[in-house]
Amino acid sequence: MFPLSDVIPSRTTPFVTIGLIAANTIVFAYELQLDAEGMRGFVQAFGAIPMDLRWVTLLTGAFIHDGWIHFGGNMLYLWIFGDNVEDAMGHAAFLAFYLAAAAAGALGHAALHPLSPVPLIGASGAIAAVMGTYFVLYPRSQVLTAVFLILYLDIVEVPALFFLGAWFLLQVVSGVAALGAEAAGGTAFAAHVAGFGAGGVAGLVLRRRTRRWQDATGPRT
Repeated sequence: MFPLSDVIPSRTTPFVTIGLIAANTIVFAYELQLDAEGMRGFVQAFGAIPMDLRWVTLLTGAFIHDGWIHFGGNMLYLWIFGDNVEDAMGHAAFLAFYLAAAAAGALGHAALHPLSPVPLIGASGAIAAVMGTYFVLYPRSQVLTAVFLILYLDIVEVPALFFLGAWFLLQVVSGVAALGAEAAGGTAFAAHVAGFGAGGVAGLVLRRRTRRWQDATGPRT
């Protein structure tokens, strides 16, 4: 399944989501003009290395991507789910949440692989948190999804609860199956799981606060 969009329109212009995509795009454009040695040095300098963790790299690593698929997939998921979470949180709070989620994902990976010398890069941990919040806030939403069946292509609406739940379960199962490979430089499933979990908690807190505010203000005419 390949997501194309969700069905909930943005109530406001998602300035922060657009800005984050732009920032990632600028960094990726810079990466494209580096040779292999330059790219290795860039990743070593700004990626989050568990065995030599620096707080600034918890954030800078989230803006570096390893190739078009890594970059394009992350930006697509951020665009689909980020605007609605930004709507719910507000622009400034969403930016703070995104950066904190990037750090949480990297810390989750480092906690599982504290001695790994391999730099962690990519926005996946932060975007997983956005997805976790979306999962809690918009469980009745639908995700417009392209489904490929051998030579057959169809576009269907999949419940967000199912789409995101299946994605999270896949990260957990894949993470358990690839513990050694992840430490050696494979996909950082621990960052995905940690990010999604942190986002889910944030969604629960936000939903509870919204309900309390609505109860306090009473019905509106």
